[in-house]
Amino acid sequence: MGLISWHRLLLFSNLVSLCCGLSSDGHALLALSRRLILPDTISSNWSSSDTTPCGWKGVQCEMNNVVHLNLSYYKVSGSIGPEVGRMKYLRQLDLSSNNISGPIPHELGNCVLLDLLDLSGNSLSGGIPTSLMNLKKLSQLGLYSNSLSGEIPEGLFKNRFLERVYLQDNKLSGSIPSSVGEMKSLKYFRLDGNMLSGALPDSIGNCTKLENLYLYGNKLNGSLPRSLSNIKGLVLFEANNNSFTGDISFRFKSCKLEVFVLSWNQISGEIPGWLGNCSSLIRLAFLHNRLSGQIPTSLGLLKKLSILILTQNSLSGLIPPEIGSCRSLVWLELDANQLEGTVPKQLANLRNLQQLFLFENRLSGEFPQDIWGIQGLESVLLYNNSLSGGLPPMSAELKHLKFVKLQDNLFTGVIPPGFGINSPLVEIDFTNNRFVGGIPPNICSGKRLTAWNLGHNFLNGTIPFTVASCPSLERVRLHNNNLSGQVPQFRDCANLRYIDLSHNSLSGHIPASLGRCANITAINWSQNKLGGPIPPELGQLVKLESLDLSHNSLEGAIPAQISSCSKLHLFDLSFNSLNGSALTTVCKLEFMLNLRLQRNRLSGGIPDCISQLHGLVELQLGGNVLGGHLPSALGTLKRLSTALNLSSNGLEGSIPSQLRFLVDLASLDLSGNNLSGDLAPLGSLHALYTLNLSNNRFSGPVPENLVQFINSTPSPFSGNSDLCVSCHDDDSSCKGANVLEPCSSLRRRGVHGRVKIAMICLGSVFVGAFLILCIFLKYRGSKTKPEGELNPFFGESSSKLNEVLESTENFDDKYIIGTGGQGTVYKATLRSGEVYAVKKLVGHAHKILHGSMIREMNTLGQIRHRNLVKLKDVLFRREYGLILYEFMDNGSLYDVLHGTEAAPVLEWRTRYDIALGTAHGLAYLHNDCHPAIIHRDIKPKNILLDKDMVPHISDFGIAKLIDLSPAASETTGIVGTVGYMAPEMAFSTRSTIEFDVYSYGVVLLELITRKMALDPSFPHDVDLVSWVSSTLNEGNVIESVCDPALMREVCGTAELEEVCSVLSIALRCTAEDARQRPSMMDVVKELTRARHDVVSLPKQAVSGSSSSCQNLAT
Repeated sequence: MGLISWHRLLLFSNLVSLCCGLSSDGHALLALSRRLILPDTISSNWSSSDTTPCGWKGVQCEMNNVVHLNLSYYKVSGSIGPEVGRMKYLRQLDLSSNNISGPIPHELGNCVLLDLLDLSGNSLSGGIPTSLMNLKKLSQLGLYSNSLSGEIPEGLFKNRFLERVYLQDNKLSGSIPSSVGEMKSLKYFRLDGNMLSGALPDSIGNCTKLENLYLYGNKLNGSLPRSLSNIKGLVLFEANNNSFTGDISFRFKSCKLEVFVLSWNQISGEIPGWLGNCSSLIRLAFLHNRLSGQIPTSLGLLKKLSILILTQNSLSGLIPPEIGSCRSLVWLELDANQLEGTVPKQLANLRNLQQLFLFENRLSGEFPQDIWGIQGLESVLLYNNSLSGGLPPMSAELKHLKFVKLQDNLFTGVIPPGFGINSPLVEIDFTNNRFVGGIPPNICSGKRLTAWNLGHNFLNGTIPFTVASCPSLERVRLHNNNLSGQVPQFRDCANLRYIDLSHNSLSGHIPASLGRCANITAINWSQNKLGGPIPPELGQLVKLESLDLSHNSLEGAIPAQISSCSKLHLFDLSFNSLNGSALTTVCKLEFMLNLRLQRNRLSGGIPDCISQLHGLVELQLGGNVLGGHLPSALGTLKRLSTALNLSSNGLEGSIPSQLRFLVDLASLDLSGNNLSGDLAPLGSLHALYTLNLSNNRFSGPVPENLVQFINSTPSPFSGNSDLCVSCHDDDSSCKGANVLEPCSSLRRRGVHGRVKIAMICLGSVFVGAFLILCIFLKYRGSKTKPEGELNPFFGESSSKLNEVLESTENFDDKYIIGTGGQGTVYKATLRSGEVYAVKKLVGHAHKILHGSMIREMNTLGQIRHRNLVKLKDVLFRREYGLILYEFMDNGSLYDVLHGTEAAPVLEWRTRYDIALGTAHGLAYLHNDCHPAIIHRDIKPKNILLDKDMVPHISDFGIAKLIDLSPAASETTGIVGTVGYMAPEMAFSTRSTIEFDVYSYGVVLLELITRKMALDPSFPHDVDLVSWVSSTLNEGNVIESVCDPALMREVCGTAELEEVCSVLSIALRCTAEDARQRPSMMDVVKELTRARHDVVSLPKQAVSGSSSSCQNLAT
């Protein structure tokens, strides 16, 4: 049809519409308006009485046909109706930035002339209609910032005209369609902020005109395809916050990149040197990956680079001096790596630098002072290195400096007196350095300072008044210095929450103005020379949770107003000269956990109201003049576990029977009182680790659970002449270093004394009665226990030993189920049907009690957790000791993984549950036990499995209780098992929590690979950690290290992703640098997140992984 004929037809149709009323497009728009809620300015303008919609707001026509509809930013709501599909000539539809909800109508696919479709910035839901694939002329598609879900239709990208595709910030899932390569004209492609998974299709390389590619904030995985090399004009590539793996295999010969961001992935290998050719590069960020090797010197060629972030990788070697040539750098973040050597002086050439992050590396030497001359510096974070040098005077001239964190280095010299005058400081941390001199007086001049940490230095002089009059301050830590003088009066401290001035030489009184700091939660002014009374104004600190004023010279009574500090859980006034009766006041602090008032002059007895402190775990009242009796109310404090110290108080009377309920108590000190009676109430305190009952008037036998302490030096029983121990005259091992006598000797001595007095007083008249008494005594003597019979340790009769002997046929070898570092383990089935695992420790009883047996008993006595082995009973004889555990039907994890019998099927769910359960147990030991417990020998043999395959950590024979003293964290020899010992044990005998984390990581690798830590298949000097790491670093896929049976199970399933996540966690746990290892609490969170993320993946999410498993799956 000719052009003239076409125009004639249009003219005829227009005449018809004029004669017959509103056009079809007008009717379609009115129908749309019934579903869309239009503002009055539009609805009043759209009238059915019009013959054409071409004059309506938002509408453009050609030849009386609607071709453009633009209602963006009109505050339109409602939904889009199917009538939109009736506008056949529509070329542009823009409804963006409104509040339209509901689905995208399928009929929109009928608008086949559409060139632009923009529905972004609404509340649309549902999936992307497959009918949109009919829009073959579409060049721009905007659906971003909605709530669209489901998968991207395969046909949507089969469009050679599409130039701009914006699908970001929705809830799209599934994989990126491989048809992406058919968008030959594509320039801008945004998929960020969705839940897309799987690999980036190799066909992306066909989009050779692509300039901007945004993929960040998804769950994409696999390697980045080499085909990206074909996109020679790529300017921006952001793929951060995904799970991409492998190295950066693509490269650009003629690089036009300006932004290249791969942060928060699992990219490995080295940083490619070709990046030095990207002369236009402005932003380069590889934060939180697994990159290794050295930083390429070619990065020094990037003259336009303003942001370089390589944080949290495994980069090593030196910081290239060439970085100093990147004169446009604003942010330089190289922290949390393994960089070493000195900080190059060339960095001082970066005159535009604002942020310098070099913390948590292995840097040493003097920090270049000229760097402090960069006027634009805002943040200098250098902590956790071994850097030295000082702060030059020019550092006080930085007008933009906000954050300076130098802690844990070797910095020396004086802090410039003018430091802070010219700078809007927000946070300062110089903790644990070697600074000397005074504290700059004007450090808070900018009135923005929130954290002021100068602890563990050699600072002297007085505390400047600005500490107490800085309105922005939240945390102050000046502890462990040589500060003297008085604490200044507090004027403006509304935001102060924590202040630590401990371990100085401060004197004078505690300022009453401290009570103005209404938001403070913790005060530690211990180990000073403070005197005078405690000001009652402290009662105004109603948010106070911790108050430590110990080791001062405070006097007077504890003010009653302290009872208003109802949130206090730590209250330490020990080692002062306080007097009066204060415990009634303290009784009102119902959230109290640690109460330490020892070594004062407090009086007035222990009131019954002490029972109100139901959460108390520590009660220290020793060294006062309390007097009175022990109240039975102490027995209600069932959470007492750390310590109960009532020593040297002039207490009288007997131990109340209610004390038997303190079953979790680890330390008890009742020494230096006037207490009497027997020790029977202490017979149930099996968790005791330290004991002191000396210098009282106790009598009778020592309970069996306390016999473990009889050879302690000094003796906890000395000064109690009427105490005895139930053992035989010829058993020298139980006399307690001659402090205690056997009860039989004491009993005879008392009887003989009474007989002698009777004979002198009554003479021969009572000879007959005396003879009868002798006969009675002889009869009693014949009733004593036979030689060698058991004295049970934990309250059960000696018949249990006989049952154990009977069920094991006197420990016949056929009942052996394992051997540990401290003894042999037998299976014992008693007549009642109870089944125990019995560890037999051979040796003299006194050696056992002070060796590994008592360590294990006391460790297990303090802890209770589903994933820790339960201690059932402890028995002992002179020849050996027995520890009875609950029996585990499935043996150890070692038996299951590496047993000599045919390897049992071990499904991934079981392996994962074992990994998670073990992590829970270790996290409990490290975080919920106070003090923390380091196991020090985590390995499959020490992980026992019950009938439901639930793991239980066992064998605490070398477990370490960690307290706060430096000496307590040291051991006297190498511990653990070869193959599971962290690398740092080669040059240090100091056991840390990270030691357990490393061992746990090895166990994770065993669960995944089913190979032993020192597998026979490995070459000499190769262990499991190095084998896995080297195999993966060579570019091999996960199948090359995983147990083949496991791979056959998980291939093509979502669980493969979970295996990858657990393997990633294992490699982090076994990092050579202990600082790079996660805590066990973090491991629990990551394992839980891995299961949650995989459960939420659709089946299509793993389609990209199945191909790499086909050989194993067959």
